[in-house]
Amino acid sequence: MQFIPYLNFDGQCAQAMAFYAQLFGGQMVQQMRFADMPASEGMPPLPPEAQARLMHAHLQVGSQAIMASDTLPAMPGASTDTCGGGYLKPQGLWVSIGVDSADEGARVFAGLAEGGQVSMPFAATFWSPGFGMVTDRFAIPWMVNVQTPQPHA
Repeated sequence: MQFIPYLNFDGQCAQAMAFYAQLFGGQMVQQMRFADMPASEGMPPLPPEAQARLMHAHLQVGSQAIMASDTLPAMPGASTDTCGGGYLKPQGLWVSIGVDSADEGARVFAGLAEGGQVSMPFAATFWSPGFGMVTDRFAIPWMVNVQTPQPHA
């Protein structure tokens, strides 16, 4: 079994995934735009402002993956529970990243924090040589945790 975070964006998916690929050292495996989607019966026409948005993106980082898409702009009569309901910021979750060293954790945290909002600065804790919480400039909440146990004194 594998769990893969699937992130949603409000038109910034391509920029966010390119940033994550660079920061995490990953490779984009797939990107499809809404404009590439074949027409299907009963589907309302795609608004012009949705054409360039990403319908699906897949970033591979070693054996791990992050998938993502842009939401469609809010469409008249659509519920926020459906694909045409517009963007909602993530709530009630954090994407947790386990790193092998405090130096790597500090590097990743600094990258995510650039233009974002720090909830808990990256620092040593009683359980780890480095941990921090940040919401990046794309509104995605992250926890960066060094998985090497801190020696007890």
